[in-house]
Formats: sequence, structure tokens, C-alpha cells
Amino acid sequence: MKKLVLLSIIFSVCVCGFGQDGIRSVLTLSNHWKFSKGDFEGAERIDFNDKKWEEVSVPHDWAIYGPFDKEIDKQTVRIVQNKEKAATEKYGRTGALPHIGIGWYRTSFSLPEFSQGKKALLVFDGAMSNAQVYLNGKKVGYRPYGYSYFYFDISEYINPQGDNTIAVRLENKEKASRWYPGAGLYRKVQIIVKDEISFNQWGTFITTPFVNSEVAKVNIKTEVTGDNVFAETVIKNSKGEVVAKQTQNEKFGQQIEQNIAVSNPQLWSPEKPVLYTAELKLYQNGQVKDSQTIKFGIRTIEYSADKGFQLNGKTTKFKGVCLHHDLGPLGAAVNKAALKRQLTILKDMGCNAIRSSHNMPSHEQLELCDEMGFLFLAESFDEWAKSKVKNGYNLYFNEWAEKDVVNLVRATRNHPCIVMWSSGNEVPDQYGSLGVKRAKMLQDIFHREDPTRPVTVGMDQVKAVMESGFGAIMDIPGLNYRVHLYEEAYDRFPQGFVLGSETASTVSSRGVYKFPVEIKSNTMYEDGQCSSYDFEFCSWSNLPDDDAVLQDDKDWVIGEFVWTGFDYLGEPTPYDTQWPSRSSYFGICDLGGLKKDRFYWYRSRWNTNDETLHILPHWNWEGREGEVTPVFVYTNYNKAELFVNGKSQGIQEKSNKTKQNRYRLMWMDVKYEPGTIKVVAYDDNGNSVAEKEIKTAGAPDHIQLDADRTIISADGNDLSYVTASVVDKDGNLCSNATNQLHFKVSGKGMYRAACNGDATSLELFHLPTMKTFSGKLVVLVQAQNEPGDIVLKVSAKGLNSGTITLKAK
Repeated sequence: MKKLVLLSIIFSVCVCGFGQDGIRSVLTLSNHWKFSKGDFEGAERIDFNDKKWEEVSVPHDWAIYGPFDKEIDKQTVRIVQNKEKAATEKYGRTGALPHIGIGWYRTSFSLPEFSQGKKALLVFDGAMSNAQVYLNGKKVGYRPYGYSYFYFDISEYINPQGDNTIAVRLENKEKASRWYPGAGLYRKVQIIVKDEISFNQWGTFITTPFVNSEVAKVNIKTEVTGDNVFAETVIKNSKGEVVAKQTQNEKFGQQIEQNIAVSNPQLWSPEKPVLYTAELKLYQNGQVKDSQTIKFGIRTIEYSADKGFQLNGKTTKFKGVCLHHDLGPLGAAVNKAALKRQLTILKDMGCNAIRSSHNMPSHEQLELCDEMGFLFLAESFDEWAKSKVKNGYNLYFNEWAEKDVVNLVRATRNHPCIVMWSSGNEVPDQYGSLGVKRAKMLQDIFHREDPTRPVTVGMDQVKAVMESGFGAIMDIPGLNYRVHLYEEAYDRFPQGFVLGSETASTVSSRGVYKFPVEIKSNTMYEDGQCSSYDFEFCSWSNLPDDDAVLQDDKDWVIGEFVWTGFDYLGEPTPYDTQWPSRSSYFGICDLGGLKKDRFYWYRSRWNTNDETLHILPHWNWEGREGEVTPVFVYTNYNKAELFVNGKSQGIQEKSNKTKQNRYRLMWMDVKYEPGTIKVVAYDDNGNSVAEKEIKTAGAPDHIQLDADRTIISADGNDLSYVTASVVDKDGNLCSNATNQLHFKVSGKGMYRAACNGDATSLELFHLPTMKTFSGKLVVLVQAQNEPGDIVLKVSAKGLNSGTITLKAK
């Protein structure tokens, strides 16, 4: 009998700030940190001399500034997941950036609001890794896992009368990761000051046991410290209007529970991510002791054998991507503008879901997914007790796994976007009975902390999990690749559905095309690039078309998470034994966020509201005159006609002849001649409905600049991403251009970084110069703390410069 997982839930996200009447304050420790790489005796002491250390802002990634070096974290390893038969030297597996070693951070702060009867918490959203934390020379705690959220009660260590000194020692070991982990205090650090009589940290959980069109029953369970207390909750809609209010003075143990009716609820969904606000106050003897403000979304989720995944009663397939935590040229350091740009690009593609791979997501990413409408699969670990890399999480699993899962769930369970948890990815523990016990143990912890969401594991050893029972016990059987085993898994597993928890791993380099055009596995070329005809994949994986057939034809396949939405630092398969290659080729977008051709393949399937009509390859092939140069078109239309210099190459129509013919229009016999290629799309009645053309470019003439946003916030963190393209005099992209560009920013902004998307480039992101790759690159301009104009000038020898004016407000 097929297993049914049924959940009806409401979720929230705590937005910390200054409480009413100053009863709770949050100090974000962003600026005036001192940093130095290396170990320093006595660096935890108040009187330690750090004047010669570098001053940095947090979030901070010490390794992203390079240089790239093939000897950094060189790993001799056999990657079992990649079906390798023997160990080989791997270069750039963790990005070839200097993240290995010890780093110290120090900062001072005053806390005049702290006094007797108050409590102070030091909260870290993440610290990479093996964090040892000191306050005023005394050790307050340790946390090994670099992706974990954690906090310490520092009340007994605080000096309320003067300065306090925080010191943090971090240590990244070699052979501890399979990708670039980053280094340092890469997520925010905060101090919360509140009354001892207060809401517990991460102690509030909101669910709805009942939702229909007329009313939602909002259940709020809040853990508190203190006796003779009562809680008051006011719920407001998205317009700020009060829609419900309740006071509760009954306490069960350390928990206060409220059930509040919200009439005519507006449900949260990717299409309409409506958020409510709950304002909670805790009283004792008529006095407000604590307060918190919580944004939440009302919605239901259900997983079943007959209907798959349902959101608000509607069957919904996951059209998702996997994302590593690095932000390309920014490294691992969290930046909300960079995250929002990624999600904006993915939203346009029709993506509706994100999987955090293979670690705990940032709070900023979850907040954006709440606001923008993305379903979220929150993952925890890449390893359990058995190792993939020598110094990975296997060293900490037995002692820390439960603690880390508890913090993951409690810190994030109130986000409406999260619809399932993942306890692991391709863990070697998939084999044998001990692995089954570990899977069950972790799943039970997730259920205990959050009984409303199911749990999955990304399983790549599908035959093994069929035999051991590992796959059968999971709430959601997640398959990584192995498309040829989907049918058997569906028959063998009791749940009645499967999830493509990781799919495709198709590889490509933006704007690079290889001939002849053939479907190939694990192909390597002298230039270290992969073909953007999207016909190349890895030994364990497949083309996107193979997944699409299952997603479209099988109701019991509830969706997919493509590997990956964006290229990321490290794991440069298939070139991890060939230098230089230091970042991935899997992305639908490149490392700088520029769209590869494959973006439009997915958009043509996933974005059903907007027109897609995209031609590849480019049409600048000097030296290939008269040679066969196939043309592909990715479009939501079923048929189109191709013209080369006005001469028809015939009409192609999607068909079930092959998987590729089903999702691509392909003219395989086109011979190159300079000029214009044009595609005309037709509707099902044969009417011309859209057309697009690309032209052979002339000599490079000038630099064209296009910003994703021309108005940004004057907050010292906001970013504008400016695409710099080398074009001819008529504005046609010179797609083979590799000009060395130079960047200068003036006014109320600063140059932050650049990225050209070339996985073999060893140019440093933070230096104000870089070569274009396939005619383009991206320049990141960062706002300062005051409003005004920001001017970016991009120049190159022999080209007319490009200038663009941005505004910081």
C-alpha cells in the first residue's frame, strides 16, 4: 500500500529588530572587525595588539581574494559518486583559493542597554569553520560545522560599563570539502539583548491545523522563560490592517499556546507570496517584558500517491534548481542584493523551487524566497558518519548531528517557503542496516522538531537503497540522477511517488560551441571548455531532455531540482584533473550570472506565461565558411522556420521522434555563411507569431553597458550588476572577443568585483580589470552609505569606452 504524507501548515519568519519600548534590541556587528590569517597566541585577550590587522566588514570571506593556485587543497581521491575506478589528483576541487588554515577576527562593542535582569545572546548565522568564540578573554563556546546557525548566552561575560571584545578563531582543514566552502565570518553576527523574562531564542512555531477559504486557524506555540506571564498576539495583513488579536495566560511547562482565527485568509504561493505579520508581546505583572515581530504565510501542503505534491489543494510540480552557497565573485560572503538577482533571474526562467546544496541556507536567502515566492528544500549535510573527504562532517556527526539539525529546524521552520527538509546528500551510509538506522534517527529528529514537513535524502545509490530499506523509510524518496531506475524505484518504494532531488548535471560553457555536434559523456577539450549545444553531460548524469520526459509524462514524479542554477566555485567536472579549471560547468547561468543557452531551454518549458525564442550558436565563424554548423532554437512554440541570409532552411516541428526533437528545434545540416540567421515561429494554425535574428558581427568597436538595476540603496551593501559587452559599430555582440577591460567607479559608489564566467580564468575578481569571455563579463558596483550618482567607466585598448550612471538613494 502506498504511503500517504499529509500536512496542513502555516509558517513564519522572525524579523529581529528593536522591540517596542526598547525592551529588546539587536546589534548587528558589521563594521570595524579586525582580521588576520594565521594563528596568534593570546589573540583572544582584551589587551592583544591587533592594530596591524586588516579592517574588514562582516559578512567576510578571506579566501575569495586569491590568488588561485593548483596546489591549494589538491586532493588525490576516487570520487565514488562519479563512478571513478581509481584515485587521481584533483585540481581546483575546492576552488583553488586559499581557504585552508586559521583566521582570527576581533571587534569591540559597548552594550549600555545591558543591566541586571537582562540577557545577552551572541548569534552567528554561520562561521567557516571550527569556530572558537571568546568574549573579554574567556571562551564562551565552540561550533565545528561551518554551515550551522548557533548562539551563546554571554550574559555572565558582558561588561556593561565599557567596551567588550569578541575574538573568533576559525580553522578550515584541508580535504574537508568537495566544493569551495569559503572562509571566515561569511554570514552575519548579532547580539540580542532582552529581558530574562522573554521569548526563547528560536522558540516560536506557527502552524495551521485548519485552512479553508473562509478561515485559517493559526496555532502559535511559544517557548518562554518566566513565571506568571501571558502573551498577546496581534495579526496584521499585508496592508498593515489588524485582522485578529488574542491574549493567552495559560502556560504548559515553558510553552504558551494560542489558537487564533484569521478570516478570509490570503494564501501564500509562488504566484502570490502573501505575508501576514504577527506582533507578539510577553507580559509579567502587567508590564511588557519582551516582544517579537513575525512575518508568516498561510498555506497548506500535502504529499500523496494519487495527487503528488499539492500546495493549497493544487497539484504542483517542483521546477527547481540546486544552489551552492557561494555568490561567484563575492565568494561565500552573504549579500542580499546578489541573492535577489539570482532569484530574479530564476523567476523569469519559470523556476519555482530552490534546494540548498548541500548545506543550511542563509536567512537572507530564505527571507527572499518567502517574499518572492519560491518553494524551498532545506538541506543539512553532505556527509554523515562515513566520509567522502578525510576531514569532512564525518568527524563531527556522532557528537553534533542532532544539535545541528535542531538548530537548522528551530531557526528556519517558520519560513513559508520551506516545504521539506533534507537530512543528507549522496551519503556513503546508504549501504547497509547501519545507514538505515542513521536515516531513521535523523528523520525522527526532524519530525520531533517539526511534525509538519516531510524529510528526504538525495539518494544516488538507488539499487542499494532498494535492497536495504533505506529508501522505503524516507518520507520523500529523492533520487539523484539514475533516470533509468525511476520506474523500478516507483514500483519498489511504498510512498507512491519519487522526487528528482538532483537532475541533469549537463555541462556547458557560455558562448562556446564544439563540432561536430554530438551527444557526449565526460568529453574534454584542450581549451578546458564544454559545448553550449547542451549535448554534453557527466559519467553519472544525463541531458535535461531525459529528465523532462519523466517530469512531463509521469504523474508520480513530483518534480526536479536541476544541478545547478548557477555555476559555483570548485568541482570543475569534467576538468578536475586538468589545470586551470577552478569552477563548475553545471550552471544554467555562469559564475557571473550571465545566462547560458540552457537557460532558454528550461524557460521554454517552465515559463508558460512569456514568449521564449532563442537561437544558438552565435554566427561569427570566420574560417568555417561552407562547413556544417547546426542551429538549435529553444522556444515555447511547436514549430519554426529558419532562414540563412533570407534562404529558408525548412520548417522544424517538435515531435516524439527522439527526446531531443521533443524539446528542441534542430537544423542539423546548416552550412555557415556570414550574414543573418533568422527564425520565424508559427502557431498551431500556421500563423507567424514571433521572429528573431542574429547577425555576424563586424570588427569590435565599443563597449556596451547594461545594468540590472540603475537605482540602488545607499546602504553600503547594495549592488548593481552591469553587463559589459564588446560590440561592433551596429551593436552586434562580438562573441569571440577577449578584450582586456578596465573598470573605474566614481561618485557615491565603489568597484566591488568582476566575473567573466570562464571556469579556466585565473584573473582575480577584486582587481579592476578582466578579459571578456565570449564577448561579455559582469561588473559589480557597490553603493556607499550616502546618496548620489555613481559613474562606471569601462575602457579597453582600441575600443570606445562605455559609461553608465547609476543612482544610490
